[in-house]
Order: sequence, then structure tokens, then C-alpha cells
Amino acid sequence: RRQKLLCPGKSLYRVLLDSVTLSDENVKFQIIHEENKVLLQVEIYEIEGNIFRLKIDEASPLRARYKVPDVLIKEPTTQRLVISHKEAGNLVLSSLNEDYKLRVTANPFQVELQSKGETVMSVNSNGLLYFEHLQPPPSDRKSTAQNEEAASDSSKEKQEDLGLWQEKFGSFLDIKAHGPTSVGMDFSLHGYDHVYGIPQHTETLLLKNTSDGDAYRLYNLDIFGHKIHDKIGIYGSVPLLLAHKPNRTSGIFWLNSSETLVDISTKAVAEHTPSRSAAETAKQRAVPLTDVRWMSESGIIDVFLLMGPTAFDIFKQFAQLTGTQALPPLFSLGYHQCRWNYEDEQDVKAVDAGFDAHDIPYDVIWLDIEHTDGKRYFTWDKKKFQNPRKMQEHLRKKKRKLVVIIDPHIKVDPSYSLYAQAKEKGYFVKDRNGQDFEGICWPGSSCYLDFTNPEVRKWYADQFAFKTYKASTNILFVWNDMNEPSVFKGAELTMQKDAVHYNNWEHREVHNLYGFYQQMATAEGLIRRSSGKERPFVLTRSFFAGSQKYGAVWTGDNTAEWSYLKISIPMLLTINMAGISFCGADVGGFIGDPEPELLVRWYQAGAYQPFFRGHSNMESKRREPWLFGEKNTQIIRRAIRERYVLLPYLYTLFYRAHTAAEPVMRSLWIEFPGKMETFDVENEYMLGNALLVHPVTEKEAKTVTVLFPGSEEIWYDFRKFKRMEDTGTVKIPVTLENIPVFQRGGTVIPLKTSAGKSTEWMIDISYELHVALDAEACAIGELYVDDGHSFQYLHKKQFLYRKFTFCKNILSSSCVDGSGQYHTTCVVERVIILGFGKQPNLVTASAKDGKKKEVVFTHDTKTSALTLENLALSVAADWEICVS
Repeated sequence: RRQKLLCPGKSLYRVLLDSVTLSDENVKFQIIHEENKVLLQVEIYEIEGNIFRLKIDEASPLRARYKVPDVLIKEPTTQRLVISHKEAGNLVLSSLNEDYKLRVTANPFQVELQSKGETVMSVNSNGLLYFEHLQPPPSDRKSTAQNEEAASDSSKEKQEDLGLWQEKFGSFLDIKAHGPTSVGMDFSLHGYDHVYGIPQHTETLLLKNTSDGDAYRLYNLDIFGHKIHDKIGIYGSVPLLLAHKPNRTSGIFWLNSSETLVDISTKAVAEHTPSRSAAETAKQRAVPLTDVRWMSESGIIDVFLLMGPTAFDIFKQFAQLTGTQALPPLFSLGYHQCRWNYEDEQDVKAVDAGFDAHDIPYDVIWLDIEHTDGKRYFTWDKKKFQNPRKMQEHLRKKKRKLVVIIDPHIKVDPSYSLYAQAKEKGYFVKDRNGQDFEGICWPGSSCYLDFTNPEVRKWYADQFAFKTYKASTNILFVWNDMNEPSVFKGAELTMQKDAVHYNNWEHREVHNLYGFYQQMATAEGLIRRSSGKERPFVLTRSFFAGSQKYGAVWTGDNTAEWSYLKISIPMLLTINMAGISFCGADVGGFIGDPEPELLVRWYQAGAYQPFFRGHSNMESKRREPWLFGEKNTQIIRRAIRERYVLLPYLYTLFYRAHTAAEPVMRSLWIEFPGKMETFDVENEYMLGNALLVHPVTEKEAKTVTVLFPGSEEIWYDFRKFKRMEDTGTVKIPVTLENIPVFQRGGTVIPLKTSAGKSTEWMIDISYELHVALDAEACAIGELYVDDGHSFQYLHKKQFLYRKFTFCKNILSSSCVDGSGQYHTTCVVERVIILGFGKQPNLVTASAKDGKKKEVVFTHDTKTSALTLENLALSVAADWEICVS
């Protein structure tokens, strides 16, 4: 409300041009507020790779303001800016390569960012720079100031209403020890009317205009059964916004972990061209302009302007700042079976046996809060889980894994050693009076570990050591839930903003980082228990920018309704755009009971999404995949098997996410940036660059309308291999058996020839390649292989990274990265070439040693698919197949 009192107009800030200093690192100057005369220090940096950073802080604050630590992987490498022009009211900064110019206007203060003469973005052009400087509390001020403030009662009431030093929220009182500290700024995106990002909201892919309603809120909250099309923040926040137009993508990363609101307004403005006659001006075209206003409760202004110019450049730039997606262990890309709760060891065994009895692959069974001794994490219920080690050995023999839940709240119980140690060491978050903050959560009265403290994180990581976490083994992995943090009976079900963390920072400063830090400590603990050898798997509900470095996230407590299946697609696409590729939604919906058709459709969608887990609530009926009749079991089995067969492709995509920051699940516009018709599509998506997936999200659907982007593209039915006749928008008939999936011409997809009981059973299963030809009869694809679980790919370069190219009727296998080596006996057994028009006379295969052998082939004239069998070509070797 305070920031909204400042309306668009001329900013009251002016640059003091005589304060400009230039160093190798940055350009600094001061700006002054014309009314309150407070000085702010502005720093502008150019960072390698088309990134600009703008920092604004008080020139001499009463105390240091909070600056977000630990999210950037390192202090970014800067490039020297040069002052190319300085005169009375202006300052022009140029990047060394002269591609970019920053025009700083002195009065009022604003910055315009230009690329090759075109204005891409401007800062404070609406004059909404807002910075509440720190002040002494009212009681400390000089009596004259007090008298002035008391002079008019009405203004005093108004001030109280604005919640400057304390604020009422229902029955809660938030005491603001340091007074109002909010910051805000506006950015204008020139030529853009499509903006994306800023997860997590249960909202459309394309961000909406907020002028007539609520702003998008970034404030991590536990919202059970979140409403659809709501701009309230839910479990996670990534303050990254992307803007796209046909020839360019730009990004804004607002590095602030306090409660943040984002207002968006898109309008058409007349194209600004100087020296036009009145007649010409009347004819000039309208150009879109999107204004984005960021408002945060506290901290400083620290913003990164990502200049692209492509979406893939933006992803690289964001990863350069916050890190790439951790490479998941292969098992975690399999299917996960979860429920609140599997009752006991017998239940776990029975569910595990059920998958084998029904011949359905799965990798991981999960235990929710009821597996513990009275919700004391790192313990086991002595009655229900009398021999957890034996249970894990049983799962290990089946080549499967176990995930257990470990939440951040700790039961207040002096006889619980984790609580006793943390209390003694002072490791809990404090309330404003310096006592341990106590809130209600699953165990009842609970204290909350202060993960912002590095010492607490180290101690917490040590709790995962096998000797400390009793009966844990190396097949046990972790799920961090409730880490917004969730506090029952708290304001908005979370911790009070005036609670106090490490280094005396208030909770309001660090709120959106709490879950990020718990996942960081958990992942570190799992790595450390294996002496740094094994990759961790940690799923977290709450997240922030950079959470991709530590594992996976999911969309939280969704509902078993069609609309939630539908909205999960844009939600996951948005999370992928924000750097977190490893994400998924609870298959079937967590709350309620899905009808069989919805459950089937959800499995079919989940099988083609990065994180694939079935999960349900305590009140939901049991819903293991075989409980809905033979026909549905069969369809779900097929969907899960399709996932397992596709794992070589999916694992390769994750390697690309890990090394090149390419999202696994992509909005159509990312792959087809010039095609306007893709910009708002959210009912289908690309999995990597090769697969177009269109989940069925309507009940009893007989057809779906699929957009095949790009008139020059060729698309093939992924299962039947037939080329699609039409491009553009096409009605496709569907049955319950499966959902439409298409392979893009010009790609090669590696698959396994069959599915196994779990990923580990499939190590030696041979590969097949699906080669889909483009209009030039060419195709290209990749395969990444390593041991699937350790860090050897990193430390010892133990991996294979292969490339498959089909051109001029020759399919060749070559090495992409010669620094990697990995021993495998696996072979490519079969190749299917899609779109191969005529029956060949002869097909031969030759390995590096030059020995040629004839290849058995069949050509299907109906589908134009050419199948090559019994190849037995080593996946690690160079070879060629000639079709003549």
C-alpha cells in the first residue's frame, strides 16, 4: 500500500553527476531524493555474457541492509564499462564490444539499455524507484520531529494504517524493529507483450496484466489445495521474469528473498521516431510495451538484466549466476510410488510385490511422516517399522530405493536427542524476545532449525551419517516437506516476520530462502555420508532461485480434478524456465479420489514430465496402479513402460540441463521463437527438442487439437512412425489407450529396446534409435551414458557422450566429448528410420575396423519406416550404417 501511493510520473531521484567513479569492476554514482534528501549509492556492472547488474543501496545506512548470500554460485566476473559520453544531464556507458549502451539520465534518474541502437529495456522510466531508508525508531527521534508528527491526528492514523513500525494481521502483531525498509523499481520492456516466469503460481503460462487486480506475489506459503488462477504465492519463489518477442528474449532477475510483489501492465505505444510530420505520426504503428514493477518488503535493490538475445542464452545467463540443474541419479528419473502413508513394513513389502505381480516398473517407494517415532525426524516407529534395515535390504535386492520425509520443524521434547542438541547449541530460530521460536506443526509444539546459519547446516548434514541416522542405508534418500516454513496457527500458516535468524536478521529478510537452505544442507548430508562419491536425491516443496543445484521440486498439494491436471502443464513449464528442470506434479492429485479415467490421463502425462511420482493424501482411497480394473492397469502399465524405455533420451536431456542449462521440458515458443502462434500455448510442450507432447486433460475426450509449429517442420507419430500429413492446428482423434506424442523431423531419439523392473535392471538392455528425417532427409541426436549414480563422470571423466547423424543415407555414430570414457557392453540393436521413402537395395554396417556386414531390414511402405535389426553395434564405438 505504501509503494502504491507512488504513482507513475517523474521520479524524485536525481543523479549527482559529479559523484561518478569508474573502476575495472563497475560504475558508481549517487542519486538523491529531492524531498527527503537521502543519498542512495548506485552501482552498475557489466557481467560476462550479456548480463548487466544494477545495485542500489543507501549511501550510509544506519545499519547494513540484507543482501542475499549463497544464491549466486560465485561473485560474477565483470567486464569494464567505458564512459563514452558525459554531458550536463546524461551519462552514456558502453560495453567494450560496443554492442550495448546504457544511457543514464540525471534528472529524473533513469537508465535505458540499448542493443545496437535499439532500446530493449528502461529502468525507472515510470519513476517508481522506491527506497525506504532506515530510520531511528520514533522514540529515539528529536522531540521537535515528534511534535511535528503528532501535530495532525489524521496523518498519524494514516501512518499507523501504513504499518510502518508495527502491523496487525488478524490476531498477529508484527513488530518492525527497524521500521519500514521496503524497496521497489519499475522496468519497461520495449516491443514486448509476452512475459513469463516468476513461479510458483497456479496460473497460466503467459503472465497476465495485473492493472485491475492482484499483483503476482512471491512469498513461500503452505497452501493446501491451492486455488486455480490465483496470483498468491505458493510453496516456491524464483524472482526471474522472461520477456519474449519474435527476434529477442530478455530477462529480469530480482535478487531479493523478502516478500515480493510483481505488477505487470502491457499496452501499445506509438513507435518513437523523431522528425516525423503530423501525417506520418498519424500513420505510425503501435508497438507493445510491458511495464513490470517489482516491490519487496526489505533488502536492497540488486537486479540482473539478462540480455539474451535468445531464450537459450537467458537460461545460460541465469545458470551462470545461480548454477545449473544437478545431474539426478538415474533411479530418480524412474517412477516413484508415494502415499501419506504406507502403514508399516508389511505394507511396503506388499506394495513392492504388487508392482512385480502386475509387471509394472518402479524405482522408489516413499514413506511420509507416519514412519517416524511420533513425528521425530531421523527416527522410526518402533511398532510399525521394527526392522527398517531389513526392509531396505529387501528393497535393495529388488534394485529399488526408499525415500523418507524429513521436515524442518523439530518436536519440542528434551528426551529427543536432535531437539536437545539443537537447543543446547542455540540452533533454533528465535522469536523477537530472544527465546526459541515455537510453533505448532505435525508433532505438536515445534522449534525450527535456523538453516540460514552455516554451522547449523553443517551439523544438520552430519545427521545423515549412517552411524548417526540409525537404520538408514545408502538406498535411503530424502524428501524435505513443510519447509516454507509451515507453522500451523501462524500468520498465513508460516513463521512470524519478526522472528530472528543468524546474525540478527529478521525472518522477513530471509523468508523465501528457508526451504532453499534446508535442501542445500540435506543434499550436502547425503553427499557427505558417501564420502563425496554418490549423487544425492532430495525433493523439496519450498524453493528459490538456485534450488536446481540441490535436487527436485514438485507443485505441492494439488487436487484430484481435471482442472489441476490441466494447470500442472503451465506450472511445470514455468518452473523449467526458471532453471529448475527436475520438477513434477503429484500424479492423480494429492487431495481427493480421482476417477479412473483422470488417473490414467495423469499417468500418461506424468510419464512425459521430468519428475514422475504418484502421491495421495491420508483421506484418499488407496490407488496403487493395479486397483482400477484390468483395462486401466494395462494402460497405466503401458504409460510407465513408455517412460522407462525413453530414459536414455530423458537422461541425456538432464545431462544437457546440467552442462548447458537447457530446460528438459520446454514451452513451444522456446523451440520456435519466431512463431507467434506458439507464444501462449500451454496445453502441449516439447520434451527436449525432439518430442512434442500433448496430454489429454479433458474428460471423455474423443479428439484433441494439436498445434504442429513451423510450416517447414515434419512431424511423425512417435508410436506408429507415420508422418503427419498436416501442419498448423490439427484435430487428432484420441482413445484412452495413450496421449498424442510426436517426434520432430531432424532428430534422433535413443531408447531402450524394452523396460525392466526398475532402472537398475535395465543397465545391460540394448538400445534402439528412432531417426526421424527432416525435409533434407537428415537427422541428428545425442546419447549420454554414465554409471547413473556416482560423481565419477565429474571427477574421473567416466562417461560416454555420443552423437548420431543421418545424412546422405549414412547413419554415423561419433564421439561428442573425447575427454570421457566409460566401459559398457551395451549395443545398439535396432534402428528405425522414419520418413524413408523408398525400399533400399542394400544396408551395410561397418565399425571403426572397417569390416562391413549386411544388415537385415524391413521397409513399411504404408508408414515409410525402415527398420534395421540385429545390429549389435557397440554404443561406445564409432560406426557407420549405409543405406543404398
